[in-house]
Amino acid sequence: MSQVFSEETHRNLLARIPHCTGREVSDWLRTVAEGPALCFEEKVSWLRHEHNLAYGHAKALIHEYDLRRAARKLA
Repeated sequence: MSQVFSEETHRNLLARIPHCTGREVSDWLRTVAEGPALCFEEKVSWLRHEHNLAYGHAKALIHEYDLRRAARKLA
């Protein structure tokens, strides 16, 4: 059930995460980094079930984590 979000939707979802969860995106990204080594959709499910996040927020966080990790590899 994977859906592709536009860049604008992705940014909007990230912007709402602190308001909806009470935690900053950077805190969530640390949680993902310290979490289990899983594939994309499994990480989304883990965040949803372990941390009670909405699907869109979980997916946006995992996507952002992957984007930042890829950018670090290129630097």
